[in-house]
Amino acid sequence: MSEFGKKIIIGIILFVVFAACVTLVVIGQRNIGPSGLFTQLAGLAGLIFLLWLYNRQYK
Repeated sequence: MSEFGKKIIIGIILFVVFAACVTLVVIGQRNIGPSGLFTQLAGLAGLIFLLWLYNRQYK
């Protein structure tokens, strides 16, 4: 597989993870109580992880 193909696949995977994390935050906001809070925290942790991956390139 070419380098360009790898970058496209990684970009698609990162976008899917981003969409899943945002969905977790939105779903967690609808649920009142500890389960909603932990759902939001899981989504937030995923978003922070993606931000860390992005910023690691520019260290």
